Amino acid sequence: MRLPTYTSIRKGLLRLVIDDGKVDIKEIDLQKLGKQEKKVLIESLLKGIQEDTENFLRKLRDRIDRAAIKIPNIQLRYEHLSVEGEVHVGSRALPTLLNSSMNFLETILGLIRLTPSKKRTIKILQDVSGIVKPSRMTLLLGPPDSGKTTLLQALAGKLDEDLKVTGMITYNGHELTEINPHRTSAYISQHDLHFGEMTVRETLDFSGRCLGVGTRYKLLEELLRQEKQSGITPDLDIDVFMKAIAIPGHESGLITDYVLKLLGLDICADTMVGDEMRRGISGGEKKRLTLGEMLVGPTKVFLMDEISTGLDSSTTFRICKNLRDIVHMLDVTIVISLLQPNPETYDLFDDIILLIEGHIVYQGSCEDVLDFFEYMGFKCPERKEVVEFLLEVTSKKDQAQYWSPKHQSSHKYISAHEFAQAFKSFRIGQKLASDLCIPYDSKSKATQSDLSKELYGTSSWKLLKACFAREWMLMKRNSFVYVFKTTQLTIMSLITMTVFLRTTMHHETVADGGKYLGALFFSLMNMMFNGMAEFPMTVLSLSVFYKQRDLFFYPAWAYALPVCVLRIPLSFVDSTIWTVITYYTIGFAPAISRFFCQWLALFCTNLMAMSFFRLLGAVGRTMVIASTICTLTLLSVFVLGGFIIAKDDIAPWMKWAYYLSPMMYGQNAIVINEFLDKRWSTEVTLVKSSTSSFVNGGPKRGMVLHFQPLSLTFNHVNYYVDTSAEMKGQGYNEDRLQLLRDVSGALRPGILTALVGVSGAGKTTLMDVLAGRKTGGHVEGSIKISGYPKNQATFARISGYCEQNDIHSPHVTVYESLLYSAWLRLSAEVDITARKLFVDEVMDLVELKPLKDALVGLPGVSGLSIEQRKRLTVAVELVANPSIIFMDEPTSGLDARAAAIVMRTVRNTVDTGRTVVCTIHQPSIDIFEAFDELLLMKRGGQIIYAGPIGHNSCELIKYFEAISGVPKIKDGYNPATWVLDITSPEVESQLDVDFANNYANSPLYQRNQELIRELSTPAPNSNDLYFPTEYSQPYLVQFKACFWKQYWSYWRNSEYNLARFVMTVVIGLVFGVLFWNQGGKISKEQDLMNLLGAMYSAVLFLGGTNTSAVQAVVATERTIFYREKAARMYSVLPYTFAQVAIEGIYNVIQTLVYTLILYCMIGFERNIEKFLYFYFFILMCFLYFTLYGMMLVSLSPGHQISAIIMNFFLGFWNIFAGFLIPRPQIPIWWRWFYWGSPVSLTLYGLVTSQVGDIESTLLVPGGSNNISVKVFLKEYFGYEYEFLPYIVVAHLGWVLFFVFGFAYGMKFMNFQKR
Repeated sequence: MRLPTYTSIRKGLLRLVIDDGKVDIKEIDLQKLGKQEKKVLIESLLKGIQEDTENFLRKLRDRIDRAAIKIPNIQLRYEHLSVEGEVHVGSRALPTLLNSSMNFLETILGLIRLTPSKKRTIKILQDVSGIVKPSRMTLLLGPPDSGKTTLLQALAGKLDEDLKVTGMITYNGHELTEINPHRTSAYISQHDLHFGEMTVRETLDFSGRCLGVGTRYKLLEELLRQEKQSGITPDLDIDVFMKAIAIPGHESGLITDYVLKLLGLDICADTMVGDEMRRGISGGEKKRLTLGEMLVGPTKVFLMDEISTGLDSSTTFRICKNLRDIVHMLDVTIVISLLQPNPETYDLFDDIILLIEGHIVYQGSCEDVLDFFEYMGFKCPERKEVVEFLLEVTSKKDQAQYWSPKHQSSHKYISAHEFAQAFKSFRIGQKLASDLCIPYDSKSKATQSDLSKELYGTSSWKLLKACFAREWMLMKRNSFVYVFKTTQLTIMSLITMTVFLRTTMHHETVADGGKYLGALFFSLMNMMFNGMAEFPMTVLSLSVFYKQRDLFFYPAWAYALPVCVLRIPLSFVDSTIWTVITYYTIGFAPAISRFFCQWLALFCTNLMAMSFFRLLGAVGRTMVIASTICTLTLLSVFVLGGFIIAKDDIAPWMKWAYYLSPMMYGQNAIVINEFLDKRWSTEVTLVKSSTSSFVNGGPKRGMVLHFQPLSLTFNHVNYYVDTSAEMKGQGYNEDRLQLLRDVSGALRPGILTALVGVSGAGKTTLMDVLAGRKTGGHVEGSIKISGYPKNQATFARISGYCEQNDIHSPHVTVYESLLYSAWLRLSAEVDITARKLFVDEVMDLVELKPLKDALVGLPGVSGLSIEQRKRLTVAVELVANPSIIFMDEPTSGLDARAAAIVMRTVRNTVDTGRTVVCTIHQPSIDIFEAFDELLLMKRGGQIIYAGPIGHNSCELIKYFEAISGVPKIKDGYNPATWVLDITSPEVESQLDVDFANNYANSPLYQRNQELIRELSTPAPNSNDLYFPTEYSQPYLVQFKACFWKQYWSYWRNSEYNLARFVMTVVIGLVFGVLFWNQGGKISKEQDLMNLLGAMYSAVLFLGGTNTSAVQAVVATERTIFYREKAARMYSVLPYTFAQVAIEGIYNVIQTLVYTLILYCMIGFERNIEKFLYFYFFILMCFLYFTLYGMMLVSLSPGHQISAIIMNFFLGFWNIFAGFLIPRPQIPIWWRWFYWGSPVSLTLYGLVTSQVGDIESTLLVPGGSNNISVKVFLKEYFGYEYEFLPYIVVAHLGWVLFFVFGFAYGMKFMNFQKR
């Protein structure tokens, strides 16, 4: 305490327990902690936090109060807030190709006021007012689509600019324009966006480094000064903790470990976050990580949107309880939107905002909310959860049942608007209105530290260091991509070396110069396209960047600069490898200075290319749009670089574009560097063989469909996965990690079974094992279906699986999704009328009828909300009419009312005699007691209870209360929450009891074993499952159904198809202008070479665009394909042929547009045979390029790898296309690959079919003037007109090869790891 304040902040006293049990106190420097000191500090400080968060925070608050220091706090006010948006409605809202084109034209015409907008205005929030006070935890409650997210975003100042906003929002009396709300408040989205390559700890550490310490440092300075003046001695642990979290600059601070403990993430702190194709943490843990990202910062206002999705009720309760302690002790302002909080979680909140249809129906104390509805004439029944009552009493369908019998008048529906008006006359509403009338005294209450006006949480230098560290880590985690890319470049350089080997490279004639020019251009092109891997990686990382940018983690330059700088060594290595391998072996100018000049030019080109592709990815934002922009830009850069078409042949009004092409500068640099060497200064000979020219250039009716009731038993099931390298590095030495331990149970027809356990207990793992959805690992034990061993091929036909992640085709409607599932999964005997009736009844049951024509959309981007998507997932399985249904968290992401609707559906399904098992996280009392039996698991994959729940959960309660030390359940307490609480690892450790061992030695376990033995014996006269066919529908029907879905998917994927056709027209026009009338004037060699360059560019660019663009579409559909394939909806061949067929149709139309533009503008002969030849070769070219992209996706795990492989083989096709080096000049050992390049065949077919039969003479520099075009093509390019039929057949062969390659990849390659 005698130290100066600056020094005192950085010093602390740490209690250490030594070997004899005595406590030693050691002085530590908090800025220079060693690993061991930090470990001891974390263990000693966080032990108290884990055991009692409230007590720890109370000590912290008591210290601040003793020094008489005011903690900064924020009060939010919103007055007369209204939000409106303009949207298309009905079928016009669907993003079909036609609608998107009309919308684009309407926007253009609207800008010049030629046509009025056909959009309609919808009201999202309607004149809402209220106050959110600090130190009070506020619950935002409402059904889906009520405006909860919009309200939270409005309070955080994050509304979309297209929305019309009126009203006023203030922070401590200051409007949003006067402060920086993004630093003062944090909107925590319901969408979890993280880098899958980072661990949980690394993600939180980065967030902490960026957000900084805020007011914590200033508060601590003032606190130490006041304590010094008053002679107050603080608690040592609290003192060290406050200093550790207040000192900025730590790469891994104590605040990270505190938040990990607070959110229960410490058990997976060093686990990769993961993504769609990379195994990582669970969905619930990702949700907690999203929350933790903001908790590590100094934010004073938290606006949390549906943070409980994917969490079990026990975890949600624990998180909310910890948040409540923070709110009350540290004067934080929090608004939390929850879908289905259980009573215990609801009781943690102080205030509630009830938002219905954009109106605030109630805002005030939770204690008074029922009084308001009694004032309105409604009564909440006993044992009815308050949250369910609030959502149902404001619903038109459920309101009448709660009308109080005390009121003499009959019930009349009261709308949300009427509730909102009545609230204004209720005492709570009147008090709120009077509070709003009193202005907030900002001068006396809000200090400078309360509201942040700075943009970022720490200095620019520290933000840059943090971004550098993260980018370096991501590069190491993605090292395979960079190693693969460099390996590919090395292989290509070796091939180039052998193609242009110096023994065949002379320097006496213009033809020799042409070969060198071709080699230089190919080198430059490889350096350019080697940077293309940056393009998909940039697009895929943008979602995380946008989230963190909008939360003001860092400025955009701090994110971009490390990416650019850290790629410099990669460019150095790649350009060095290429130059070292090719320079002297090809035979370029031998001077060492020219070697380094060429290296420098290639290095700069490669560095430019990587930045160029990153720029295109950032501008495009999505794979499809970015691919379109990329192709258009590359077209200009490539064609106008001075090689494809000579500078002098470019139209004068296009010369400016020549100087804008960065490839032109690289081309000029390496060409000048080579040809200014003295060996090229001698007079060269113009010979006849010159090539210089070309180198320039459940309802009741539905539930009565026939099915066979089946039971499922599993006995002594164990499941192992191979131990990862990361775990072995942490000291786990076993080769296999066991996730399920000796799990046994029975699932019976007509019995609804709940599979419950804390996050990480193995619920989904057990479900996947039983359903046969695991793609890896080792399963031991017995699984039987009605006494017969399970056969996955037949089991998939009679079972349904509702996955936790709602995976659906984004470009079909809800009704089409259900009809498609029923079409392929119901028996062939069910006619179309019965099938449609069944689908309609399921939609009624799950309340999807109002959304019948709504587009599904992409999660978190467009289309259905989370709860609507969840209901669709359930419905998709119900329309299959299965005997056994697995549901992985069917109520996750749903509000209480929607969850009740889904569970009613499930209950009705069970009552028809089906076997249903559900994992469930946050069941209310009503939902939990709707189950018949419970399988309860604990961490480690062990069963601790398997048996009946009983009336009012009596059997379950009786079992656990009989265990010594287990606390009795309180009256009205949710049994599901209670049983998760008492079986948590902490309580198990306190009671010194092993619940799994207790269950294994109980009479209940013995009864279950007897039941398993009974059900594992086949019934007399029963037969094993048998189906005469492998699939429900014949192959032709499978193809028809898949084609039907693909047709609608492609028609509505306007982003893809509109971009495709715009690209076709634009590229066609560009080539038409650049090569205007080149086909009609073939009088000299230069004319022929310009024509060859035109065909080469026309084929390569738009074909490459098709390859790139189709990959994003196929990758999205592939995830859906994995789910549908696991359900055995169809064979792989009908699916692949359907996708090939729909792509073929669009390619036919695309080719027709492209051919008409090119053929007319280039000026080919008006001959029907030649036109058909031209159309055929362009069509085949587009088809094999498109199918090539589809095949690559099916054979590779992700976008990055498929993009690299694509460029690798495109490089082969390019060098052997016959343009850079004609076939007769290719070394004999590589000439075979000319026939293995489909591009060379297309170039052969196009040029030969158009000019290969021309007998007119051709002027060749330095040669005879009487050589015909036909002879010239044969002698110098090897093109023979009589060989065209074989070229036609070869094209068909390439198309079929890629079709079956795509089918092979989809059938035998599965990159989804489960």
